[in-house]
Amino acid sequence: MVRIRVLVVDDHRIFAESLAAALAAEPDVDVSAAGSGPAALRCLERAAAEGRRFDVLLVDADLGGNLPGVRPAVPVQESNEDNLVDGISLVAGVRSGQPGVRTVVLAEKDEPRRAALALQAGASGWVAKDCSLSRLLTVIRGVLRDETHLPPALLTGVLRELTAARKHRTESERLVESLTPREREVLRCMVAGLGRKAVAERLFLSPHTVRTHMQNVLGKLGVHSTLAAVALARRAGVGPVDLTGDVVERGGQLA
Repeated sequence: MVRIRVLVVDDHRIFAESLAAALAAEPDVDVSAAGSGPAALRCLERAAAEGRRFDVLLVDADLGGNLPGVRPAVPVQESNEDNLVDGISLVAGVRSGQPGVRTVVLAEKDEPRRAALALQAGASGWVAKDCSLSRLLTVIRGVLRDETHLPPALLTGVLRELTAARKHRTESERLVESLTPREREVLRCMVAGLGRKAVAERLFLSPHTVRTHMQNVLGKLGVHSTLAAVALARRAGVGPVDLTGDVVERGGQLA
């Protein structure tokens, strides 16, 4: 029998224990539980290193911090770290680090915008926390067949949100395309969080020239702050400059 390895990620201990115990009763399901985003990431890394990757993550949409408590029947691995990871951020991290793992978001209520964000982050489904066990098992098995599962009542709203997001992305891409190659490089430095002096050192330019480029970037993108420029760049799919690689550009080449 092919067994499905499931990781429940929820900081509400009673819910995590109850759901994990219910799933563990299924003959083809192996289940573990984690009480925080960092703890879940460690579980994933450890399982991958041992050659027994998880197949599906069930992630709390409202994942937050850690809860102290007594020893559970199904161990809930927790974290004492301060850098909390919310549910949708965890979905994105898993999609990036272990794309073969499917994620399903468990939610208290139907929220089209958050469901759309979850799908954009890489989730394969959005399921109500109070759904039946049989429904949840159907979703788990379905996402392993590359299906996407949403409650019917959410479908119209999610499609509307995704269409609007695509429109914003297209507009952002058009604005970014108006930049010169040098301005795009400066924008990527801004996305990486570099200040004017650091950008100047990296690109072998004077701080004054970098300031001019940054002003041109803001003007062409139609924004008034670096933060807004970075947000627009991310919508357009512009990533940060690689801070680990060697800098090969010279000031005159991309001016």
